[in-house]
Amino acid sequence: MQEYPNITITTKDAARLETLLETLSADGFPGRKALEEELYRANVVAPEEVPPSVVTMNSTVRFAMLPAGTERRLKLVYPGKSDASEDSISILAPVGSALLGLAEGDDIHWPNPNGGTLHLVVHEVEDQPERAGHYDL
Repeated sequence: MQEYPNITITTKDAARLETLLETLSADGFPGRKALEEELYRANVVAPEEVPPSVVTMNSTVRFAMLPAGTERRLKLVYPGKSDASEDSISILAPVGSALLGLAEGDDIHWPNPNGGTLHLVVHEVEDQPERAGHYDL
């Protein structure tokens, strides 16, 4: 069985994501089960209590995809908020689901709905709404 790193999410993100998952059909989102399991196992805290090094919704994170070591910088967003000019990724994309709740230095092997796994390593949370005092994004 795959062992995942501890993750932390905010109460606001957890509530919004649970509502989002309720609106999606099981067939329409192949990564649904994995994201539901992440929400279930997460350490859920008030937005004011989330550590500044944790990837929350609307955070901009710099991470590497291994084994190639390709580094990316993306903003984790809700569906429909993704904008190519903003270099954003939806929470419903495998990479987006994998990043949620990780902290700087964490790595994760995440199931790819198309087969295989993704291996991601978080280098830096460059911007996090909660760290900036924005709790309602």
